[in-house]
Amino acid sequence: MQLPEAKQKFIETWGKLGSEWGINRTMAQVHALLLVTPDALTTEQVMEELSISRGNANMTLRDLIGWGLVEKQLRPGERKEYFYADKDIWNIARQVAKERRKRELEPVLKTLEELIQVKGDKNDPEFKTFHKSMTDINKMSKNADRMLDTMLQADESWFWGSIFKMFK
Repeated sequence: MQLPEAKQKFIETWGKLGSEWGINRTMAQVHALLLVTPDALTTEQVMEELSISRGNANMTLRDLIGWGLVEKQLRPGERKEYFYADKDIWNIARQVAKERRKRELEPVLKTLEELIQVKGDKNDPEFKTFHKSMTDINKMSKNADRMLDTMLQADESWFWGSIFKMFK
């Protein structure tokens, strides 16, 4: 396999993986393109490489900036904007985890805190089941949040070393 074919295969694969991370396929493909390109690209270059419209490219690049995965760069004397993706996979994983935590886990934790405060008859089987379920889910969600917090604050070697120790 030659480099252009390998690059295209990676972009397609990263696009599929992106939907598992909670971002749309085009967004992941643009990110993949920027990951494997040594220099920053313009919107026009992204459009041409991926055969997407200007509107789609602009919206996708804006979303990637919002996720903290891409940064906009300006060059002195040029009017064009350039876009660059951090190439450090550990930084990318932490940034995706941080965004998903903010968008998904934090709202669930807030709702669960409200739900475990619901009052009812402790002898009522329906109330007991509801309260136990909410309490257990809240506890598990808080543990997941603490684990994410540890990951977000850790450096890569410490984190993986800790994970591997758990499986010994």
